[in-house]
Amino acid sequence: MKMPWKRLIGPLQPVAATSGLRDWYRGVCNGAPSTDAFSQAVYGGRLATTPGLAFLAGYQAALRALWPDAPPGLGALCTTERRKLRPADMTTRSENGQLSGSKDFVTTGDAAQWLLVSAREEGAGESPRLGLFVIESTGVGVSLVAGPDLPIVPDIAHGRLSLEQAAGRRLPGDGWSEYVKPFRTHEDLHVLAALTAWLYGIALPEQWPRPLALRLLGVLAAAAEVARQPANEPATHLLLAALLEQFAALQPEVDRALMESQGSWNAMWKRDRAVLGIARDAQTRRLEQAITALAPGCS
Repeated sequence: MKMPWKRLIGPLQPVAATSGLRDWYRGVCNGAPSTDAFSQAVYGGRLATTPGLAFLAGYQAALRALWPDAPPGLGALCTTERRKLRPADMTTRSENGQLSGSKDFVTTGDAAQWLLVSAREEGAGESPRLGLFVIESTGVGVSLVAGPDLPIVPDIAHGRLSLEQAAGRRLPGDGWSEYVKPFRTHEDLHVLAALTAWLYGIALPEQWPRPLALRLLGVLAAAAEVARQPANEPATHLLLAALLEQFAALQPEVDRALMESQGSWNAMWKRDRAVLGIARDAQTRRLEQAITALAPGCS
């Protein structure tokens, strides 16, 4: 698919989420120049008035990169339990298509309209095995409890999920290897693209130094290529690590430009940029595995 760069990097007016996250994200989807996940991440980043909204656009794009048949509206992947992610540590189970258990974290909280929930489904004596199930957030047996404000991206709510024999539709394939595990790669890439687009959207009206604005565009162009690669391939992980390193190298220049810019962007960026480091351990493991597989001389 041809990337609609003219719309994505041309002049755009950011939009605040004054009517709530659902309406804001609906505006992203309705206005995006393409339905592909990467374009929606970049377009959402350009429309965002805060890093939190850019994160939301990237997160929703990652869900659609993971599951192209995702329904309209805000979704969330719900998988961690007691801050643990390994299948063996999960207690949420599926019995005859009904799920019972709890999940720690629901991005967007009660604004989420559909949920992807991992649940164990192996028989007695078998190794842990996960399925991934689609659940309506307002369905019978589904309870979403709001969580406290987070120190980063506080404008994006989150919640805790409890399930009591809630009906779920199982997605095909293995829940761990085909969904939960590759989602982190999709999320890292699409959130990076959305936040880079947010910074570029500031660079234009604030007239940041042209070399810096061009290097931000270079990150977006490289991210578009990485988005075309399979999320579970070592080559993709190596390219994504290189992209994250490229973005990190720009941060001293970005910080200087933000300090000289008008408005509250600098304070928001200092607070929220840590969202890119949440998965640092997983990123490091992926990189080490990719280097072992493809570039042992780099270790």
